[in-house]
Amino acid sequence: RAAVNNLLAGRRSQGGSTITQQITRGLLLTPEKSYLRKLAEAILAHRIERMLSKEEILYLYLNEIYLGEGAYGVAAAARTYFNKHARDLDLGEIALLAGLPQSPSNYSPLRNPDAARARQRYVLNRMAEDGIVTAEAARAAWDQGLRVNANWRRAVHGYFSLYVRSQLLTRFTEEDLFRKGLRVATTVDSVLQLAAARAVQEGVARVHERHPQAPPPPGALVALDTASGRILAMIGGADYVAAPFNRAVQANRQPGSAFKPLVYAAALEQGVPPGTVLSDTPLALPSGTRKLWRPTNFRGEYRGSLSLAEALVHSSNVAAVRLLRQTGLPPVVRLSGRLGITAPLQHDLTLALGASPVSVLELTAAYTAFANHGLFHKPVGITRVQDRDGRVTPWPQSPAERVLSARTAEWLHTVMAQVVQRGTGTNARGVRGASGKTGTTDNNIDAWFVGSAPGLTTGVWIGHDRSASLGAGETGGRAAAPVWQQFMQLAVR
Repeated sequence: RAAVNNLLAGRRSQGGSTITQQITRGLLLTPEKSYLRKLAEAILAHRIERMLSKEEILYLYLNEIYLGEGAYGVAAAARTYFNKHARDLDLGEIALLAGLPQSPSNYSPLRNPDAARARQRYVLNRMAEDGIVTAEAARAAWDQGLRVNANWRRAVHGYFSLYVRSQLLTRFTEEDLFRKGLRVATTVDSVLQLAAARAVQEGVARVHERHPQAPPPPGALVALDTASGRILAMIGGADYVAAPFNRAVQANRQPGSAFKPLVYAAALEQGVPPGTVLSDTPLALPSGTRKLWRPTNFRGEYRGSLSLAEALVHSSNVAAVRLLRQTGLPPVVRLSGRLGITAPLQHDLTLALGASPVSVLELTAAYTAFANHGLFHKPVGITRVQDRDGRVTPWPQSPAERVLSARTAEWLHTVMAQVVQRGTGTNARGVRGASGKTGTTDNNIDAWFVGSAPGLTTGVWIGHDRSASLGAGETGGRAAAPVWQQFMQLAVR
């Protein structure tokens, strides 16, 4: 109530002793429960009240209190829920925020709008009863309804914030994150993040329009600065509040043919000549059972013989399997690890067809080496961390590592430009300097497009969480490549 009163009146009008205890508990002490801690809390609270005015105490409180959805302080909450500055909040919005501290999750207007609305009404009624506002003003604020800017928060920042939090927890404790006023500088580009959110939302909507009998599929997008590995945009789904599960990082999915460039890279690094001709004819191999394994090409189409480049341009499955047999599994597995793939890979020939699940972030990072002359940087999303005392801790940036020869990287980059121009990735055309590869898994369960344009490498995945089919015809070229193109046309000028 003291916080609400001061927000409205702009002056001290109520006491803040309970607030002082909360500041002491949250900012200066650990969460430990003991008699010594309670004694320390009482002593520190008394000292704070002697040293600071009540306005200063309230200022600390309003800037540090947790108000849900990752927002600490009124200013952050105003941006999170309403996408506006705190000074521009109206009475109804102030009442909604004032009701959050008791239980930020339960009263979140994004997660529980009915509970948030009831809490807002309670706050407005109490404000009117206590004479802070008139009954007419409270009624008018209530009549305006719940007007949170949910889409802004849901689509744009949630997933990347989740990723940043996970990275911070590798070096800081939960207490450091939530009680010590850390200011984190990230690598994300707000313009590209918004463009990525829009591209994914519109892309999954197009798939849903073509197959309305199924629910809209989630999607994920990661955009990296090719030369440094810095994460410029990350979208882990179409609706963070409905599903705060970051598919760009936490979900490993089969990449299908989008994994083939790694097989080709390993083959070239092992000395397979670029002029090699591969057989693009039906293939039957022992499977360890009585049945033979018969990998097939998309739509059962075969071209007889193909050069190494043409086999990749046309995404021949049987040619990729033959190339993996020739190269051997260990070189591909080793190279994948050097390219940042940490997910376990299957040690059989299905690896050539992308049967081993990987994350969007890791596969996108691997592709940066193809566009960066064989140099690889581990992806990074943070540049520095500053505490409330102004001490700055630089965040470790990944040094460049030579993982491929420049010749191999240039060959792959050039061939994948042909994938876009006349192969399986023609829906990505129209982006200057585009180079990439599609990926589609059996029954159209996963659709991928990963590729580069000058300075930027981006990966897109579309699919259902429960591995259901996207629908007939929903290949990487049809479902994912248009999302990549839409985003990259804005990102690469």
